[in-house]
Amino acid sequence: MISTTCRVCKMKVEALFSTVLLQKHPTQYFQCLNCGYVQTEEPYWLEEAYKASINDSDTGMMMRSFWHRNIAATLIYFLFNQKGQFLDYGGGYGVFVRLMRDVGFDFYWQDKHTENLFAKGFEFPASEKLTIELLTCFEAFEHFVEPVTELENLLSISRNILLSTEFIPEPTPPPGEWWYYGVEHGQHIGFFRKKTFEYLAEKHNLHFYTNGQNIHLLTEKRLLPSSFKWVTKASKYMTPLIQRRMQSLTWKDFERLKASAS
Repeated sequence: MISTTCRVCKMKVEALFSTVLLQKHPTQYFQCLNCGYVQTEEPYWLEEAYKASINDSDTGMMMRSFWHRNIAATLIYFLFNQKGQFLDYGGGYGVFVRLMRDVGFDFYWQDKHTENLFAKGFEFPASEKLTIELLTCFEAFEHFVEPVTELENLLSISRNILLSTEFIPEPTPPPGEWWYYGVEHGQHIGFFRKKTFEYLAEKHNLHFYTNGQNIHLLTEKRLLPSSFKWVTKASKYMTPLIQRRMQSLTWKDFERLKASAS
C-alpha cells in the first residue's frame, strides 16, 4: 500500500526514493511537506524483520546503554526529582534499567517484544498506577508504525520523555548514504526532524529540547535550551560524581530478589 499522508501530522507527502529492505522487499520512501517526517510505505515486511526483536547488526547496543545512563543520570540528578520513579519504555534486555538502579535511581522496565534478562523483578507494574517522574524511550521512535498513537500512550504514563533517535539530515540523503535507514534489518520505518518534534510538542502543550542530533527531551518543564545541551556534553564527567552522591540500589535489589525467591 502506497502512503499518501504523513503518519505524524496527516498532511500530504511526496515520494523521495525507493530501495530494497532485507535484500528482498522493494520499498518506497516519502517525505512530509509539512512536518518533514520521512516514512516508508506501509511496512508489510515487519513480521520478517522482527524475527529477532533486536537486530543482529546492532553492535552499538552496549555502548549506547552506558551513554544513555550518563545522560539520564545527569538530567535527573540536576533537573528532575531524584527520589521519583522512572520507566524505561521499550527497555530491551534490561541493561539500561540495571545500570540506572546501580547508580541509585528507582527505574522500571517495560518491553512487549523483548525478554527481560537484566532487570528481572523490576518490571513496570502498570496496574499499580505509579507516578512516573520521567520516561525514557531509546531507539524506539523510528520503529513506531503509528507514532502519534505511541506518543499518546507514553504521555499517558509521563509528561516527561527522554528519547533517542537520529535526526534525518538535510537535505534528505539517498539510501546508500545514511546508515540509520537500516535497510539490512528493515525495522526503521520513520525518521524525524527537529520540526517534526516541535509539531508534536506544540500539539501536546510540551517543550522540546535537543542536542541537535540524536538525544531529545519532551517535557512539561520549561528549561533553558543551554541546560539540556550542557547535560548531554557534561554527562560523562558528571556521572562518577553522581554515583558517589547517590545510594546505589544494587545490594538492596539483591536482598529483595533473594527474599522473593525464598
